[in-house]
Amino acid sequence: MSGWTLFILGITTAAFVGVPAQESWRTSSSQTGSAVHHSDGSYEWTTWFNVDHPGGLGDYEQLDAIRFYYRTRVCNHPKAVEARTTEWVPVRETGEKVHADPTVGFWCLNEEQGPDRNCSNYAVRFLCPKEKSVNIQAIWGQWSGWSKCPALCGQVGVQLRSRICLSQSMPCIGPKVEGKECNGPECPKKDCHLHCAMGRASAECDSCQCEDHILLGSVRGAGGLIAEGATIVLSGQLLTLSDRNGHFRIPGICPDGNTTLTVRMQGHAPLHVLVPHNVAQVSVLSIQLKRTEKLNVLSHPESKVRREGQAAAFCCKVAGTPPPDKYQWFYNNSLLDKQSDSTLVLKDLRTEQAGEYRCRASGPSGVIKTKPATLKVLGRGENSCDPNPESHFIRVPHDCYQNSTDSLYYDVGKCPSRPCSGKLDNGIRCNDKLAYCCGVQKMEERKITCQGYQLPTMVVTECGCQKCVDIKAFIHGRVVAADNGEPMRFGHILMNGIRISRTGYKGTFSIQVPSDTERLVLTFVDNMQKFVDTTKVLPFNTRGGSIYHEIKLLRKKAPVTISATESNTLELGEVEGQEAMVQIQIPPNSFYTEKGEVFTGNVNASVTFLDPRDVSTAAAAQSDLNFIGDEGDTLPLRTYGMFSVDFRGEENNEPLNAGEVKVLLDSAQVQMSEHVNTMKLWSLNPSTGLWEEEGSLQVERKKRGKREERTFLIGNMEIRERRLFNLDVPENRRCYVKVRAFRSERFMPSEQVEGVVVSLINMEPTAGFSTNPRAWGRFDSVITGPNGACLPAFCDEEKPNAYSAYVMANLGGEELEAVQSAPKLNPNLIGVPQPYLDKLNYRRSDHEDPRVKKTAFSISVAKPSANAAEEGNGPVYAFENLKECEEATFSASHFRFSRVEGNGYDYNTVPFNEDDPMSWTEDYLSWWPKPMEYRACYIKVKINSPYEINLRSRNMGGTHPKTVGQLYGLRDTRSIRDLDHAAVSAVCLEFKCSGMLYDQERVDRTLVKVIPQGSCRRDHVNTMLQEYLVNHLPLPVNNDTNEFTMLAPLDPLGHNYGIYTVTDQDPRKAKEIALGRCFDGTSDGTSRVMKSNEGVALTFTCGDRDVTQQSVFQVQQGSQSQMVTSVVREGRQNRRRQRANTPRNSRRRSTRDPAGKRGEGRGRAMKVT
Repeated sequence: MSGWTLFILGITTAAFVGVPAQESWRTSSSQTGSAVHHSDGSYEWTTWFNVDHPGGLGDYEQLDAIRFYYRTRVCNHPKAVEARTTEWVPVRETGEKVHADPTVGFWCLNEEQGPDRNCSNYAVRFLCPKEKSVNIQAIWGQWSGWSKCPALCGQVGVQLRSRICLSQSMPCIGPKVEGKECNGPECPKKDCHLHCAMGRASAECDSCQCEDHILLGSVRGAGGLIAEGATIVLSGQLLTLSDRNGHFRIPGICPDGNTTLTVRMQGHAPLHVLVPHNVAQVSVLSIQLKRTEKLNVLSHPESKVRREGQAAAFCCKVAGTPPPDKYQWFYNNSLLDKQSDSTLVLKDLRTEQAGEYRCRASGPSGVIKTKPATLKVLGRGENSCDPNPESHFIRVPHDCYQNSTDSLYYDVGKCPSRPCSGKLDNGIRCNDKLAYCCGVQKMEERKITCQGYQLPTMVVTECGCQKCVDIKAFIHGRVVAADNGEPMRFGHILMNGIRISRTGYKGTFSIQVPSDTERLVLTFVDNMQKFVDTTKVLPFNTRGGSIYHEIKLLRKKAPVTISATESNTLELGEVEGQEAMVQIQIPPNSFYTEKGEVFTGNVNASVTFLDPRDVSTAAAAQSDLNFIGDEGDTLPLRTYGMFSVDFRGEENNEPLNAGEVKVLLDSAQVQMSEHVNTMKLWSLNPSTGLWEEEGSLQVERKKRGKREERTFLIGNMEIRERRLFNLDVPENRRCYVKVRAFRSERFMPSEQVEGVVVSLINMEPTAGFSTNPRAWGRFDSVITGPNGACLPAFCDEEKPNAYSAYVMANLGGEELEAVQSAPKLNPNLIGVPQPYLDKLNYRRSDHEDPRVKKTAFSISVAKPSANAAEEGNGPVYAFENLKECEEATFSASHFRFSRVEGNGYDYNTVPFNEDDPMSWTEDYLSWWPKPMEYRACYIKVKINSPYEINLRSRNMGGTHPKTVGQLYGLRDTRSIRDLDHAAVSAVCLEFKCSGMLYDQERVDRTLVKVIPQGSCRRDHVNTMLQEYLVNHLPLPVNNDTNEFTMLAPLDPLGHNYGIYTVTDQDPRKAKEIALGRCFDGTSDGTSRVMKSNEGVALTFTCGDRDVTQQSVFQVQQGSQSQMVTSVVREGRQNRRRQRANTPRNSRRRSTRDPAGKRGEGRGRAMKVT
């Protein structure tokens, strides 16, 4: 048959569907002849359903599937079925071949639509008897009263009322919110001058109305999920709400291209939508909302130093979606009146205006506060910097004992690199055009008296205000698996969603921190999908230099295949032998594509759980477990587990979102009773690194099996564009712990090390207290500065051992050692007096088992008591006393770490602290001639001897007229025995690189003398190195075979010459890389084991030393002003007067500490007998 048969599927809109006659329609199971169904008032239409999409074979809106998901919303015997596309196109207008039966449903087959065409995406509804339409399974509360009619005069508005579902375990059927039309009051007649291109002016003359036009729309939330209850507003007037399918219908809107609607929904940013120009009677809008982005600070106000009468500006930059609409400024925590802009300008400053200033921004997307900025106001005649330098002691060789200090330390002075008031123009800026710091104004050369010789040094005599040293901050490190250290090879590193770097083959990375960065948030993404995408907040040194971080990643859980049309439960828990902590329940038909279409195929579900009951997972925790409170403060969270979800279609691997998903936390895992009522579900914002609340969890009892009844904390969430979630509680019992790091166990103030990453794991207390005894709760890291670091920690005043912490320190991959606690505590070494030390229960990690590494300590974080005077001076400070902790003097109590000291000794004529780039001084004799461009040079020397030998490099000016014959510095290092050859050792000896001096006008080829200590003979010089030196004159005399002299090469030669050169913005990193290559004997590799036969420049054979003879070092100190050739002759005269070597044990050493053993040859120089 070739004719057409028409059937009415909808009653109210008289929508017709045309199908071929052989594909007849049926309006019921018993009636097929009637083409039209008339309603007699005892029937009503259901809501629209869309449970399938036209992918695969076609679109199947089958009644059984609809009943499975919407169990009570369709009657047993529908009278009729109506269909339309999701774009509101009636099925008759699509021209597609379709099938329908009220007892079966509606379906469309792709294969019947002709070539290159598929079915549309259809929604259906059914006509059901009123008395059989709904069988409510859950109970609604009472409706609220109708809201006041918002309509103005002459307008039609919508009154609203709402109700609450009284069940937490099953959904209530029906709308949460209802609306009804209402008319506004009559308007007084007035002239209207509004010109309407379409329609006519409204009664209040504020918009145009087109009575014969209908606007249909569909609203989707973040992730493409249906947006029920979205409000549609025009000129501040509520027009309608989206229904449970996200659809809305508005009559009378003019499609003139000038009408703007505002769409709002909780948790989403408002969206302004322009109704496009259209001449048809029906217009269709598809609206996609975005998640509300909480406020976050992009730039904090900058601290400033000014003089009386000058001006200062403080600025804060805050972002969010929507952006903030209100700013407030506080001075010493007091609100400043009449200051409502993002910029605060203070003119004609007075000294009493000095203090702390901070900004508070607020808006629809939250509240946030900036960090305080300090304003220092100097009197008109007051010194900006104290001209008197502070004491700074350097360690001198063992034969240079100083009677003035009764020690081996000499005071060379230093100027603290604090901001000062320099020469400013009249411009008022957020950031000063030039930064001024206190620095060295004058230096004098002094002679350090030693046994039989004098050692030159430069001493600071005056400080002054000058331009700050241009510094840059870097981070570098490795990205590895938390379980076995497997590197993440060639992974992406993202910042604000933009790729800024990649990891190397060994997982290494290096990144320059952008100059305006306040909070460094990076996301590490594995292209191979082995590891979970991980977001980290990495501390960096704002004073410049490079910080090393080892990034630990969780391995992604193998996916399980589940059906999207069935109910699924996933259990999370990684500790063997213990119950699962969390369950995730996914209802049927909950999965959506990113376009918002229902997904009905198989799903590969990978959910990776970070189990806090396993302490080893603490380092793999994402972000820094902070959130922004209601008042805008940054507050800490305590975790009960994190999970990362990855849902993908089995066939095409497309990422999927999920609608209402239920999360159940076993309450038996929450031992702290007050946490039960404050537990919340959070998601991580990967751009800010802050956690944002997704919802609360409610207590509910459920049966598990036939008999066992368990109590769970249950919450609902939607899995959209964010894939990392956290079960946390806010914690308000907070303190700070003071920690310092040192170069050695001498714990001298001048030997503090900056740039050390100190980490603290908040552990749960022992059994019997109110918290979970098996897990960790929080992980924090900070960077040590010139005055140590203050670590945040949870603490308790009433129960001193209710909270415990595990503290460790790392510098460039080297683990620092804590002070020992066994066989007994030494308060003077630990840095904390008794009886507070006993109360804190200090224990080094090897306290119980000496085989354990010594690189951490644990304490009970006992909050200091106000009634105990000995507890008011650290090392634990109350949360409100952070400033007191940061500014604590060295004599105040603190915990200590120290580096594993080796057998090397460094001496610079111009002192420089490699941890603090700001300590660099302009001087021709500076070891590093250019700040932020540090060039490290090493020469590899092989020693044939049964002993390990000390070698020295003596570095003097060679060709520059300002420095020729003057000492740059000394480097002493002991050789490392070859593990495979007992009579062979090797050493990587640092020397000063040739190159431009600080004025950048002329190069100097450093005169380097390599001197082994003892009776040694030079056997061999690398052929390629010798050829290079011969071809690059001048060539120093090298007749003395017990040493080697060269003018250091200008070129970075590489392992074929036995010379290793690396340039970096951080001196420690440059030395670390160069040492790793030198140990390995290659130009691009790295090793922690010395390979004595690879990439060697010099070879010496050494015998026993004569201990009665004078050292080369002692004799040569008197010849610093002689010319290059005379230096060589001087070495020849002392050829046979070397000290004897003593046998040493072989050992493995790190590239940062070639000695590999503490306590032997500390700060070693070649001692005079």
